[in-house]
Amino acid sequence: MNIDSIERGIVLDHIRAGHSLDIYHALRLEELPCSVAIIRNVKSGKMGKKDIIKIDDDIDIDLEVLGFLDPGITVNIIEGGRITQKKHLALPERVSGVIACKNPRCITTQEKGLEQIFILRDPARRLYRCLYCDAERKQ
Repeated sequence: MNIDSIERGIVLDHIRAGHSLDIYHALRLEELPCSVAIIRNVKSGKMGKKDIIKIDDDIDIDLEVLGFLDPGITVNIIEGGRITQKKHLALPERVSGVIACKNPRCITTQEKGLEQIFILRDPARRLYRCLYCDAERKQ
């Protein structure tokens, strides 16, 4: 298999195997006019298998969403065909617009258009709580 290198753009590396399409849709990469390559089940000495996404353009990536979906991802910024910056992610303290509260009595389910906000309460368990009703949501 031959996947060309990119001159300027972003490479999302160390994605958990089989989760690249979740990342693709969550970041709305299908809306980009540039090339996007999804490489699945790549051999990895560190992870066994991993996925990689290559974006052939320098775009703004929502690191909060990315960190929430998979905090183990490495974001590589490519300029001139070389990695110029590496960003290592972590679980964000606050997440909005990514997940929905499942509590039917929560104000966010009653009031359409109210932003759903979750706060990280237990990083070890990847546990978030709704800002409004305190309902639990595991990542």
